[in-house]
Amino acid sequence: MSAETHEFQVEARQLLQLMIHSIYSNKDVFLRELISNASDALDKLRLTALRDEAPGADVSDLHIGVETDAQARTLTVRDNGIGMSREEVVQLIGTIASSGTARLLKELKETDDADAAAGLIGQFGVGFYSAFMVADEVAVVTRHAGGTRGTRWVSRGEGTYTVEDLDEAPQGTTVTLHLKPVDVENRLDDYTQDWKIREIVKRYSDFITWPIRMAVQPAAAAGQTGEGADTERTPDDFETVNSMKALWARAREDVSDEEYHELYKRISHDWLAPLETVRLQAEGTFEYQALLFIPSRASQDLFTQGSSRGLQLFVKRVHIMDDCEQLLPSYLRFVKGIVDAQDLSLNVSREILQQDRHIQRMHRRLTKKVLSTIKDLRTSAPESYATVWREFGKVLKEGLLDDHENRDAILALCSFPSTHAPEEPTTLAQYVERMKDGQEEIFYLTGDSREAIENSPHMEAFRAKGVEVLLLTDPIDEVWVTAVPEFDGRQLRSITKGEVDLGGGDADTEETEHERENQRKEYAGLLSWMTEQLGQDVKEVRLSTRLTLSPACLVSDTHDITPALENIYRAMGQDIPHTKRILELNPGHSLVDGLNKAHTEREDGAGAGLAEIAELLYGMALLAEGGALKDPARFTKLMADRLSF
Repeated sequence: MSAETHEFQVEARQLLQLMIHSIYSNKDVFLRELISNASDALDKLRLTALRDEAPGADVSDLHIGVETDAQARTLTVRDNGIGMSREEVVQLIGTIASSGTARLLKELKETDDADAAAGLIGQFGVGFYSAFMVADEVAVVTRHAGGTRGTRWVSRGEGTYTVEDLDEAPQGTTVTLHLKPVDVENRLDDYTQDWKIREIVKRYSDFITWPIRMAVQPAAAAGQTGEGADTERTPDDFETVNSMKALWARAREDVSDEEYHELYKRISHDWLAPLETVRLQAEGTFEYQALLFIPSRASQDLFTQGSSRGLQLFVKRVHIMDDCEQLLPSYLRFVKGIVDAQDLSLNVSREILQQDRHIQRMHRRLTKKVLSTIKDLRTSAPESYATVWREFGKVLKEGLLDDHENRDAILALCSFPSTHAPEEPTTLAQYVERMKDGQEEIFYLTGDSREAIENSPHMEAFRAKGVEVLLLTDPIDEVWVTAVPEFDGRQLRSITKGEVDLGGGDADTEETEHERENQRKEYAGLLSWMTEQLGQDVKEVRLSTRLTLSPACLVSDTHDITPALENIYRAMGQDIPHTKRILELNPGHSLVDGLNKAHTEREDGAGAGLAEIAELLYGMALLAEGGALKDPARFTKLMADRLSF
């Protein structure tokens, strides 16, 4: 039968031009599309053969072949899969998404995002036409497995295509691209170069189930043994260029640790082996497999804004994108790995991923799996857990702010330094188990270092009473403790906020309260005077129950933010008003006792000398907690005057 020429419908012609000129920013994906189509054809033939529905079909050596010809400027992708009949060619290739072309075209015109546009294309299954980005003409020769006649389809992508019957054709489908000239400015590479094709195959199709074969040497160099020489190739003339090692699809006992480590190093560019390997397989209405790795060290860009993060996303073993951020939350950005979904589009975009309910389900399950794995390491492999927490603890604690759904799970796997043991961190659950009788709160103190915290005046009463305090030294600690109100029904409380009562027993409490009442009366005049004298810096001066050695300390009201948190917000560009704090005095300290006596003995109740001492007392309290003086020169002068003989 002679070739028949057909015209594309008007909308399809417009769509084809859109795809050729503006849809795909990365033109390399055309080969991914053709290889994926070939892989699907092989899958369908295998299934058909198992059902005995393809009599006469050859399933002895199913594979995909890729050939280049630099002289003719052609690239050929062939498979010996299910193939197509003439009717299927017209239906599947001759009409571009006929049922939804108008709607698709409308949506394409309304979006300015290239990624989103590519995702729309993928939804309608017309990735085959991406071949026209790199080819002036595309020819398809196909024969349905078990059939006797073949079909040729040819188009230049300009509005028409031809279809003709063939008396003979190999089983499967052969797609030949007559390539456009190289155009570096428009990122159109030379796809007749074997190295370029191998690079694309390795990137996108390395884990395809079927072997992808290429000539051992370029086609142009083959058969150069004299004019008329037989150029028929033998199996030895071809090599398989994809690994076909989708480790996540194989049983755990069939994969060695070395194979896992090799894959991890390849996708992470890390020369160290991973600390832990996490496998996950989901079956049901939405199937996917995941192979995740927890590194043994933090990358240098872990805290760099804009650094790449996320997992590699595959669809049916075809690489779709690197750094798919939608699969894991930001605080798990150190996790590397691969997720292979069965029911997503090959051209799914990041915009579509953000709204896809299946992706959201995957996100939740992968997150829970990683968190539970880290928690289990604490008992099954304490050294590995210690490494995870040392390298990634700061990042994990970000989840306490961002992930309300998994906050309890994150808290359960956290560990913190405490006054219980100098070298051994503690979990919150262990802290609760050690709480003293009558203790209702989990106490903590934030600071720049363990040494600075342990020497803080706020620790004195807690040390004297033997009450355990968590020592939080990471900058993120200042933020998350304000967002996490409790653990296991116990409130988390900063020992620098509010009033502290560590009295033991009713009798002791009654006696202590009587003594405090007498002290409040005795010091009432001094406290009132100092509150007025230091009014620009403090909201109140009161007696302290947390000091045993130091003369004074600064504390915040229960619901006020700390100075450190104020500084963090200001560093982020937020205009935070200064919050006045409370100055607490230790009535058992000789300096405070002497100041009170001097104030009582003076007729006017004050004086320049006492005012300077009050200012020095405030400055010392500020320095003791690591704060910054407003006027260091004045403080130094006042101190020098008081110390002079």
